[in-house]
This record gives sequence, C-alpha cells and structure tokens, in this order.
Amino acid sequence: MRSTSEQADGPDGPSGEVGGGAGGRPAPEEHAYPDHWEADVVLRDGGTARIRPITADDADRLVSFYEQVSDESKYYRFFAPYPRLSAKDVHRFTHHDFVDRVGLAATVGGEFIATVRYDRIDDRGRPASTPADEAEVAFLVQDAHQGRGVASALLEHIAAVARERGIRRFAAEVLPANTKMIKVFTDAGYTQKRSFEDGSVRLHLDLEPTDRSLAVQRAREQRAEARSVQRLLAPASVAVVGAGRTPGGVGRTVLRNLLGAGFTGRVYAVNPGLGPGETELDGVPAFPSVAAVGAPVDLAIVAVPAERVPEVVADCGEHGVRGLVVLSAGYAESGTEGRARQRALVRQARSYGMRIIGPNAFGIIDTAADVRLNASLAPEMPAAGRIGLFTQSAAIGVALLARLHRRGAGLSSFISAGNRADVSGNDVLQHWYDDPATDVVLLYLESIGNPRKFTRLARRTAAVKPVVVVKGARHSGSAPPGHRVPVTRVPHATVDALLRQAGVIRVDTVTELVDAGVLLAGQPLPAGPRVAILGNSESLGLLTYDACLTEGLRPQRPLDLTTAATPADFRDALAAALADDTCDAVVVTAIPWVGIEGTTEVLAASLREAVAGGGAAGAAKPVVVVHVEMGGLAEALSAATSTRPAPARTRRPTAAAPAPVPQGAPEAPEPPDPAAPARNIPAYPAAERAVRALAEAVRYGQWRRQAADPGRVPEYDAIDQAGAATLIDRVLAERGAGQESRGVTLTTDETGELLGRYGIAVRPALPAPGPDEAVAAAARLGYPVALKTTAPHLRHRQDLGGVRLDLATEEQLRTAYAELTEALGKPEELQPVVQAMAPRGVDTVVRAAIDPAVGAVLSFGLAGAASELLGDTAHRLIPATDRDAAELVRSIRTAPLLFGWRGSAPVDTPALEELLLRVSRLVDDHPEIVSVALEPAVVAPGGVSVLGAAVRLAPPPPTTDLGPRRLPSY
Repeated sequence: MRSTSEQADGPDGPSGEVGGGAGGRPAPEEHAYPDHWEADVVLRDGGTARIRPITADDADRLVSFYEQVSDESKYYRFFAPYPRLSAKDVHRFTHHDFVDRVGLAATVGGEFIATVRYDRIDDRGRPASTPADEAEVAFLVQDAHQGRGVASALLEHIAAVARERGIRRFAAEVLPANTKMIKVFTDAGYTQKRSFEDGSVRLHLDLEPTDRSLAVQRAREQRAEARSVQRLLAPASVAVVGAGRTPGGVGRTVLRNLLGAGFTGRVYAVNPGLGPGETELDGVPAFPSVAAVGAPVDLAIVAVPAERVPEVVADCGEHGVRGLVVLSAGYAESGTEGRARQRALVRQARSYGMRIIGPNAFGIIDTAADVRLNASLAPEMPAAGRIGLFTQSAAIGVALLARLHRRGAGLSSFISAGNRADVSGNDVLQHWYDDPATDVVLLYLESIGNPRKFTRLARRTAAVKPVVVVKGARHSGSAPPGHRVPVTRVPHATVDALLRQAGVIRVDTVTELVDAGVLLAGQPLPAGPRVAILGNSESLGLLTYDACLTEGLRPQRPLDLTTAATPADFRDALAAALADDTCDAVVVTAIPWVGIEGTTEVLAASLREAVAGGGAAGAAKPVVVVHVEMGGLAEALSAATSTRPAPARTRRPTAAAPAPVPQGAPEAPEPPDPAAPARNIPAYPAAERAVRALAEAVRYGQWRRQAADPGRVPEYDAIDQAGAATLIDRVLAERGAGQESRGVTLTTDETGELLGRYGIAVRPALPAPGPDEAVAAAARLGYPVALKTTAPHLRHRQDLGGVRLDLATEEQLRTAYAELTEALGKPEELQPVVQAMAPRGVDTVVRAAIDPAVGAVLSFGLAGAASELLGDTAHRLIPATDRDAAELVRSIRTAPLLFGWRGSAPVDTPALEELLLRVSRLVDDHPEIVSVALEPAVVAPGGVSVLGAAVRLAPPPPTTDLGPRRLPSY
C-alpha cells in the first residue's frame, strides 16, 4: 500500500523532496517530539511491543527492518519490486513534522517490527497542510510478526494521532491480493467507503470513533490481555533463576514447590555461581544462565537480589522468555530509589516483549491437570476448583489460601502480584472472563490503578460470573508503597458505589471474601430474597431470622426440629424446603447432639442426600449451614454433593492461532455446564456470616437479572447540543483556559443559558445590594419571594439564617433584609439575591463531576446537613440510563421522604428522574464540563424547580480508557 507522492513519483518521491516537505513543499515548522504518543501495547499472542514516533535517529533501524521484510511484502507496500531503500527513502521515512507527516514504529528489543505513516493531503490527493483534514496512510509489517495484531494496534494509535492533529479521514490504496491489510481496515469498525480504481482497492475511513470501532478495540484488548496472562499461567517450560546451590532460600523453595506440585512441563534451575561439574539441583538440569539452557523457556521465576535483576531480565529477553515472575524485593516498596528501579525493570522487560508479575510477588499457581504449576512460595498445591484468586499482598495471599483450603474450596488459578508494576487486577479479569475453569473471581486489592477500566471489565465479567472484591488501605488516604495509581478526587464511598453498580460484590474483610466465595462457587444463585430456616435449635433459628431481616432478606418463620431431631429429620425437612415454591434459599442451623458420637458425618451425608435428591427445584436453590461447635461438619460438607466426577481441566494451548476479529462487542463466554462442577454445601460458624454471604448472593442475582435489561438513554426534546457547544467554546476562548488551566466558573447568566439549552430551567435570582433594589426585584418577579445570601461561606446554609422564605409583601421583605444584614454582615459581604418562591417540596441536590481516574459521575441526594453528615448520596456513571435514574432516586436512605413518608404528598419523581437524565446527557455530550451542581432542586408534587446552579468548564481531560490500547506508562 502506498501514499500519494509514492503513486506519482515512486518511493523516492520527487527529486526536490530531500530537505523539504512532502511533494517538494517548503519544509514544515519543527514541532517538539510528542512523547505522549509513546505506548506499550499487548499484542494478539500476549507478547508486548512499544509504539513510538519515528525520528531522524532511526535511519539504521529502518534499513535493518526493511532488509528483513520479504519481497512480497515490499511489493504489497510499493506496488512494484523494491529490494532496498535509497538514501532519499530513508530520509523521507525518518523525517517528520509530527503534524502533516507522522510515522510510528512498533518495536521489540529496540528494533522495528512494523511501521505506519500518514501524509496529509488535500481534496485532490496532493500533499497539504492544515486545515486539510484527510491523510494517506500506509503500513509495513515484518513477515515474522504478521498475524500478531501489530497492524491493528498501529492503526488505533495512528488514528488517535491523526485526530489530535485535526485529520478526520484516512485514505489508503491496497492491492486486491493484500487481503491481510484490507482486513485490518475493514475489521477496525470505522465508517468506511471502498472503491476499485486502476487495479487497486481504494479505501476511505472516517476516523470518528463509533460504537463498533470501540467494541472491536475492546474485544482485541480482551483477547490480547487474557492471552498474556494465560501464557504466564500455562507455560511449557519454567526456569528458576536464583535457585540456591544449598537447600533453603527463596529460589530453591520455589524450585521445590514446582517439583512437589508435579509441574507437567520442563523445569530448569539457573544459578551463575554453579561450580565445575554441577549440572543438577534437586534432580533438574542446572545452568549458569538462561542462555546456557539451550532450549525454549516460557517463564522465568526471578529470585535474585534487586541489583542483579537487570542482567537476568536481559538474559531472559535475549533468549525468548515470554514472561517473568519477579519475587525479588527492594523496589518501589522501599522508597525513591526503589521506585526508579521498578520503573527501569518494567521498561526493560517490555522492551523485550515480556510481561511481569511483581516485583515483590508471592508467585502464581495453576491447578489445571496438564499444568499443575506452583511457581510460588506456597508450600502446598491447592486443590483444583472453580475459584480464581488474585491478591496484591503476600501475607493476605497466604491467609486466603489457608482459609479456602480449610473450607474445602479449590482454585483454578492464583496470582499474587506484589507491587503489580505490570500485570494487575484488570489483566486477570480479562483472563478469567472467558476462562472455562473459573466460575468465581475473588480479588484482594489495595489500590486500583485504572478505576474506569476496572469498572468496565468488572461489569462485563460480573454479567457471566461473580466478582467479589475486598479492598485494603481504604482509610490510609494513599496507595500502598509500590502501587502506581492516578490521583482521584472521588471519595472511597463513591468508588464503592460505582463498583456495586457494575455488579461487583463488595465486602469489607478477607473473612467475608472467603465466606462469599465458597457459597458462590458451590451453590446456585438464589432466585429471590425468600429464605427458609430449619434446624434443631430454636435460639439459633431466631438469630438467623434476625440476621436475615438485618440484611434485607425475607425470612420465613424458622422451623424448629427440636433437639431430638435425627439426621433423617434434617434430610426430610431440607428436601421439603427445596421443593417449596415459596422460598428461594435454605439456611440449615445445627447444634451438636448430646452424648451421641459420629453424628456429624451422618448429618453431612443426610444433607447432601437431600440436595442430590431435590431434582430441578433443589438444583436451583442455594443451601447454607450454620453450625455451633460441630467440629468436622464443614469438612464433611465440603465433599462433593454430586456423584458426577468433576471434569479434569486442561491447559489452553500455549500457541493459539489468530482468532477472527470480532465484528462488535465481545461475545460472552458460554455459561459453565451445570453438570460439570461438583457442588459443596458451605458451612459457617455464625449465623451472621452465613446470612451476609447469602444476602450478597441474593443482591448479585438480582443485579444479574436486571443487567439483562440495563435500560436506555432516552432522547428528549428541547436539547440544543450545537448551541451549548458554541457557548462552551466561546467561554473557554474568552477566558483563556489552556491545557494547564484549572478551568473557569460560568456566570449566573451563562449557567442559565447553558442549562437552558438542555431543557433545564433555573429560576432567576436578582441581585439585591440594598433594600430598595430588593423591593424592585420582588416587584419584577412577583410576590411571594425568598431572600437569600450567596456569599460562599453562607451559600446553602439555611441553618445559619441566610435564607428567608415566603415574603409576601414589601414590608416583610424590608424587615427580612434588615434582620439579615444586622445578623450576618454588610450587604457587600452577604451578596443577597431575591428569587420567586417555588412550590413547596423536598429539597434535593443533583451533581455531576469528571474525575480523571473514574470518569463522569452523576450524584443525587437530599439537601441539608443531615444528608451530608451521613453521606447519604447515591452515584451512577455517566451516561445514565432510565433504570439508573430510577435506582438513583430510590437508593438513598432518605428516599421515603420522596414517596409520601408519614402522610406527606409524594413528589414528582418522574420529573426528578428526567432532570437527572438531562444533566447526564449534558455532561456526556460536552467533556469540557467538569462539574455541575444543582442545589437546591426542589421536587414538588407537580414538577421540579432548580433554584441554584453552578457549572465549571475546563479543557477536556484525557480519557485513557477511550483512547487506543496501551499499558500503564512508567
């Protein structure tokens, strides 16, 4: 595929081009190197590459790259045989102005593996400068790297660069036989036109992102990031670098654990200090370096001092190692010097296309039958099961592994990421989303590096399998040492609310994490909140009943089997409850029998028999057990409740063929086969713990059902998007709000005009610098009126006496004015205004704000100190749907005040929901709006009156989750 000047003059370009612009035009103005275009990306096969602008210093790299490209690929690029680049070609392809001519390269190990460039053209296809908004684009990918998704990644990045430089369309000319490149364009999801001219295919792409282009981009991202984690968890060969020559130490411990787990691949020990004749450690081949192994190594476990890690990374990278698990400490957790060492580690590993777990990691585990990988410091291999576990803390990882083992819960895989400098919770969510071996995802997080992306991935994953999260360091006010996270202004409670909106099961402790995990992994989701309670202790049944009410469940009256009940009585009662259509879940309570031995195992067998014999009704209802001092019951119940053997998991292939590019959003994976996993009955030593876990399952099940119909973003009349954009552009231009500006606050008139463009009317408030002006304003607005102060320290503080309502006459207004100024200060300090009275109702607050980490958030609550003190505010991500708006209004604790509490008249909640949706649409349409506050918005039985409003504008913040794919930068 060739560019315009190449069509006219060949690859060399016209004779006058060297030293000038494209097509002989004057040399463009020099622009600074755009380092923000640099990015690390994960490719289709799970490896990484670095994308960066091509500069004049890349001449030798370009020549070397071109020499490794096949003649066929060169022909496809230039439409003619072209065995080598001339000096003019090299100059042309390495000298860019970063505006009208841009070149990007994908590199691995510092060498080019692919290039892309664009040249701005006019409507006749000739070289041009701004304001021309079309460009010719051309790619070249080294043959050895074709099929890895390199061109697709480059297209995303060059398109983003072009949009930044004011280019709106790409044109490309491709030979019909070059089907791979045609597919790159057609599968990208952009709006396009195609024609056939002079023996070549002419393509035109509109670069404005579409729903389909975004869906394709995210599908590729998911496949690539999932593959990168899979390569780490399912290697065919592992080298332990730093395995000591004598027993003990971190490296030798990991080597012993690998062998003890029965790893099915090849294992090598690497220690540069091996003496003459030392060729084995613990019975495996030992070598002084990875290079000396002489065979492929997929994964390296690095357990050497931090100062020696760079030479190990170089050794691994130069010999094709795919990934690293760095157990070594002494990085960002140790201070400034360690942070610099960690950044260098990530950059070095990525330059070789490798991904890293760690540093300061505990290790990874995969229990698949044909993998059996225990590349961790855990001395025992967990049992195979359906839970995926991710932690950022080694200590918490150890505790969780032990607790899950005691509860009889098995794992599909385990990752303890330490400082998570590279592989993070987002990556493992991508993997577990469509991992058929994982039914439940458990995450212990101490920080969330990209909350916007995490929320998106969690929502998608939660739609097919539960995601349970406990977050540490919630109240420390900062991220743990070693964790690189963006600055966020959103309170922790808001992030929690947004995660719950995304379907995440948020728990507060690791105990609750395990409690919820074992239930969700072993039992079906309840169809509703109705709970049957049965057992041999009336008191324990009543405690369970109370716990259900506390958690918002609907318990039935407990069935007391009395202390004389036998295991057979439990079996019959449980079978009856499972067959009862009036309950959705069953809690069995049990206390030990007095003077009778061996009943624990018999009881467990009886409960399993009832569940197994329950048929379809029993299979659809979760069963949990609350026991008191019945040692061994939990272990007995953790045995399989089905006679069907659990299927043996197998490792996914380590070299996957390229999958077809999705045409839209990624399809959800097939739901787990209900006949595949054997189910366990979870047992809890306290009623509160059992019911809390059950309540989380009930709420999650409800979310799953609702997620099938998330609602819609309604279209409203009286919205002037273009007029609002014009106003915003004018204000930003007049106030000089550059990229470094903290933004501007709109005036009262500008605020009213902008909101009015979206059908949001703000009741006018006229300034009253004196009593006479106040009377004149009231005459203009009409009585009754309100007199309010607008000074920042008194705004919305009715409790301080800064608001006087229902002033029906001039005399009342003058009296109120005198009292106000006498009590609170001079008029110039108070900045009083007069406003017409709104119909009586409930005062509410509607806010929207843009956070750099979370994105646009819509918030709602009642006005007043009590709501602020209690934090009674609900949040939803923008754009909000009609379902979101309805839930927003009803999810605050003070919502009954809106629906006729204690005989009051219900207010107009449909009008309130419409107001919320209009604000959401306003902020979603205009990213320059960084905050909106409507306070108060009085909701009456017949409508909503907005009495105060404030809007701030700023240049649009970067939306990293909406741009081209990239790994977090270091």
